[in-house]
Amino acid sequence: MKFQKTAATLTLLAMLTAPAMASQVADAASAPHQWVGSWSASPQPVWGPDFVLPTNIPATLSNQTVRQIAKVSLGGKRARVVLSNEYGATPLVIGAAHIALAGSGSDIAAGSDRVLTFNGRSAVTIAPGAPVVSDPVDLEIAPLATVAVSMFLPQTTALSTFHWDGKQTAYITPGNRVDATSIKTEQTLEARLFLSTILVEAAPTSRVVATFGDSITDGAASTSNRNQRWPDLLAQRLAKQQVAVLNAGISGAKVLSDKMGVNALARFDRDVLNQPNLDTVILMMGINDISWPGSSLAPHDPALSAEQLIAGYRQLIARAHLRKVRIVGATLTPFEGALQGSEINGYYSAGKEQLRQAVNHWIRSSGEFDAVADFDAALRDPKHPTRFLPAFDSGDHLHPGDSGYQAMADAIDLKVLIGHAD
Repeated sequence: MKFQKTAATLTLLAMLTAPAMASQVADAASAPHQWVGSWSASPQPVWGPDFVLPTNIPATLSNQTVRQIAKVSLGGKRARVVLSNEYGATPLVIGAAHIALAGSGSDIAAGSDRVLTFNGRSAVTIAPGAPVVSDPVDLEIAPLATVAVSMFLPQTTALSTFHWDGKQTAYITPGNRVDATSIKTEQTLEARLFLSTILVEAAPTSRVVATFGDSITDGAASTSNRNQRWPDLLAQRLAKQQVAVLNAGISGAKVLSDKMGVNALARFDRDVLNQPNLDTVILMMGINDISWPGSSLAPHDPALSAEQLIAGYRQLIARAHLRKVRIVGATLTPFEGALQGSEINGYYSAGKEQLRQAVNHWIRSSGEFDAVADFDAALRDPKHPTRFLPAFDSGDHLHPGDSGYQAMADAIDLKVLIGHAD
């Protein structure tokens, strides 16, 4: 396939000719509504105390309610929730679960509380390694609305499946308080617990874009409770176009090996390809594969080559294409001086920078991705291209700040991504 070259940061082949697109839209208009993912958080296993980064969650909860807040991308008149016991060693007992429109803090909007059921029952036991999908519930959710999902854990429950960097306050209180208008508690955390996906019943023309990445996709260093990750900001641009954006980022994620989550090759189907009505995936991952070896995160891991990382990309490309899903490759952003002065040493070196440049050259020039999102070009300092432009740097020289994430979302040309501009 030949690429259509444009001056835009995102370069993408036109998916369909105009007549074919018109025919598909006409056919879709007469089709029934469909279930699509509108929000997601990829499950991770907890790690032990010997790792340099703490989990920041308790080991267990018992006879407690957890209320978690999430901002969806697409809206709909009905919703479903997916809970995950992916890394549990024992069955996970959910005594009750509710969904509602969120207010401020832990509050829910009056009149919006709905009971979630599972095969008609308000309680559910989830087998080890399994997810569970709730029954549909009538709840009108606007595009970009914020919802609250509350779960009651009646038994002593090991928090074995979580999402570490939630960037959103979750509220914990004693007893069964899933229907409480407000949860009064001093116990909060920013991780996601067992909650992996929120689905909405959307228009038949709706499409789904999944963003598959590491901490930069997960929104590390963005402002908590503000939904300033670049996938959130892209979702704002795409909401009127009936395109959902799912965030399958995991902080610390790698293409080829495990630690703060299983490797990309192992979780690609679960977190991305199995999402209903998936159209496109944007892949931005690899900086941790390059930088962890020899650092305090993985001091004994051997360095990898560009060829090894590229082989991983090629597998992801092949698997996406087998599902007729387009895959966009995103360049790895600047990281000179990354994490200096923190508890993590040795993350950056001149040799690792050379490897990043080689990988980015392949992403841009190989023609193997269906498109290229050049986030490196969008964020780098023209006077010092191995570093972020200062206005886009969160301060740790690895993660963008809110303005940097905005620049990433703005760099994507929607006309070439979905066929028309916002």
